Amino acid sequence: MGNTVIAEGKTTTEAIENGLKQLKVSKNMVDIKVLEEEKKSFFSILAPRVVKVQLTVKENVKTEEHKEVKRKVNENETEIKEEIEKVKVFLKEFIEKQPIKNINWDVKQNGFDIDIEINGDNEISYLIGYRGETLNALQIVISSIINKEHSEKIRVHVDINGYRQKRVKTLEELAQKVSKTVLRTGKSIALEPMSAYERKIIHSALQGNDKITTFSKGEEPYRKIVIDIKK
Repeated sequence: MGNTVIAEGKTTTEAIENGLKQLKVSKNMVDIKVLEEEKKSFFSILAPRVVKVQLTVKENVKTEEHKEVKRKVNENETEIKEEIEKVKVFLKEFIEKQPIKNINWDVKQNGFDIDIEINGDNEISYLIGYRGETLNALQIVISSIINKEHSEKIRVHVDINGYRQKRVKTLEELAQKVSKTVLRTGKSIALEPMSAYERKIIHSALQGNDKITTFSKGEEPYRKIVIDIKK
């Protein structure tokens, strides 16, 4: 949003209202200057008159807006730090209750994203589960803890032993392999049911293929993605 706009209207009032809509502020927050009143056309004396006005947001308003934005940012940062502490308490208790003791974890903040990395030997694979079901459930639990009372939506990402990155690579390779089969046979192929996150990976992997289309069908949790030839 700029601090100054030039607006037009059939009357001064209409021109001002149009300018306020552009700036998204109230009338008492701007300085108004009528620039000119002119014909829309030099070739018709019947053309309606046009009023031009210049609206400039007052300096004190910009300062107050900046203070308000800064205040909200500080409040959000404080809230996120408080939520991260809750996550750390939860993870500490959760990991201590596991039968495997050689488990490390780390929590990092990136804006409104919280990244949680859990690492250990292969024995902690039970925390990942089949196709990441247990891992996804853990992520949902932590997300619900964080967003229960927070005023802004915080995105939580949980990964164990780099599973998600490996899964992305596996799904991308699967998408390319199946798309080649579809092109060769001329028949669509429906993959196994996947989460919305995994279906999105398949969609993204093939969105640049101008011969292939992808779409989802079915109801959760059995919703699956279909790879087909683009008509």
